[in-house]
Amino acid sequence: MQPVVPTTMRQIRSLVTSDGRLELSIATVDTPVPADHEVLVRVDAAPINPSDLGLLLAAADLTQATTSGTADNVVVSAPISPPVMAAMAGRLGESMAVGNEGAGVVVAAGSSPEAQALLGTMVAAVGGAMYAEYRSLPAGMCLPLPDGTEAAHGASCFVNPLTALGMVETMRMEGHSALVHTAAASNLGQMLHRICLADGVRLVNVVRRPEQAAMLRDVGAVHVCDSSVPTFMDDLTQALIATGATIAFDAIGGGRVAGQILSAMEAAANATATEYSRYGSTVHKQVYIYGGLDRSATELGRNFGMAWSIGGWLLTPFLQKIGLDGMQRLRNRVVAELTTTFASHYTDEVSLVGALGLDAITAYARQATGQKFLIRPSLA
Repeated sequence: MQPVVPTTMRQIRSLVTSDGRLELSIATVDTPVPADHEVLVRVDAAPINPSDLGLLLAAADLTQATTSGTADNVVVSAPISPPVMAAMAGRLGESMAVGNEGAGVVVAAGSSPEAQALLGTMVAAVGGAMYAEYRSLPAGMCLPLPDGTEAAHGASCFVNPLTALGMVETMRMEGHSALVHTAAASNLGQMLHRICLADGVRLVNVVRRPEQAAMLRDVGAVHVCDSSVPTFMDDLTQALIATGATIAFDAIGGGRVAGQILSAMEAAANATATEYSRYGSTVHKQVYIYGGLDRSATELGRNFGMAWSIGGWLLTPFLQKIGLDGMQRLRNRVVAELTTTFASHYTDEVSLVGALGLDAITAYARQATGQKFLIRPSLA
């Protein structure tokens, strides 16, 4: 017997107003009816990832956030600074649904064989607007999960696992043999550590606190460098000499870390150089910024020669580059190792309403390593 699907549903919406304010609310909208090639997923779990926060919070000043409305229909409001507003022209006045990924059961399906095959199946899904009770999307955007899989285990199937795998794939595609990762004690960082252990890839983990370094060493990480200690640059250089890492993926973005990594890569290359060059080593050094834990300017000291590059890295363009076959290969690995290599751990579970509580917003906006929120739309 198929579950009864209500005619309306609730979803979190994010709005930037023309007078420079963020408004977060829970809207009641019509439950979508899936087209022929689509399925309707009852969303049972959806993670709050750093990649969700730009759309959700619009870089508003959360220290001045206020709430209004009722307990079930809360509205959160916070000011947005004029410099940030200059980048928001494309979304002014548009109430936007939020949430990149999640998991749940397919409760209705279109007429196509691909859609019908998923009816009653627990799936992971990606495609936006997942902070909602239901989500209609193409069957091809869903990943069927093994029988007995809990929604919480499948909710983070896409963003973190495919990003971690994408880093290793990019390393290989660009001719590097080892890599560096910052904010390495995060859920994503721990996945990357497990991938590199399994695949025999040398990894240098950069963290920001001693307890994070200890946690990674406890799970078998060999090269862990703590940027808060005075010996950080020496430690990093020695780890780069030992591993030969010449590509880095930086979740921090601002501040000195990206430049410090390039400088240490240059020092590591020069440690084994047989002759001096006024232009620095000929070893190409690459840093990709893929996150923004620090929104300040990226500082480069320029003491790393001329053979270097720094740029951005995003998951979607990478998946487009490897094509459907490559993406399916990575997805198959995620499913096969869902509760081991790609297991996610959540410290907090909240309802749709709970996700708009000021204490919760303050906590997940901090993007603290080791803290991860999971939205459970069915919670009261």
